[in-house]
Amino acid sequence: MAVNFNRESVFDLKPMSVSEVRDEVHGLLLDDENIISAFKTVRDQLLFTNKRIIAIDVQGITGRRKSFSSMPYSKIQFFSIQTPGFAEIVPDSELFLMFSNGFTARFEFKGGVDIGEIGRMISEYVLD
Repeated sequence: MAVNFNRESVFDLKPMSVSEVRDEVHGLLLDDENIISAFKTVRDQLLFTNKRIIAIDVQGITGRRKSFSSMPYSKIQFFSIQTPGFAEIVPDSELFLMFSNGFTARFEFKGGVDIGEIGRMISEYVLD
């Protein structure tokens, strides 16, 4: 499933090292902007910086075409997180974001992601 802000849900996001982030995204970053955490599907990536959320949607058979979407934290109206249940075989957690333009985004994270940390990070930038 594509990661972008044109669709409502993205599933199976797994943590990845910031060093694995696609090189093309660095040209989008501001001088004082840093990638804090990064997640991926099979080909797509979702990045949390200290200023915004960036989605990278790899398109086509070859993957040469990419769509970059950006939503600043200042546009988030509210958010919610769901932690994994007790003794789940594959623990997953969810992040739901509602933006000021009415768009909603829901992301499902797989395997040991500290969703509380993501919630704290978003709170820091939304409430600041």
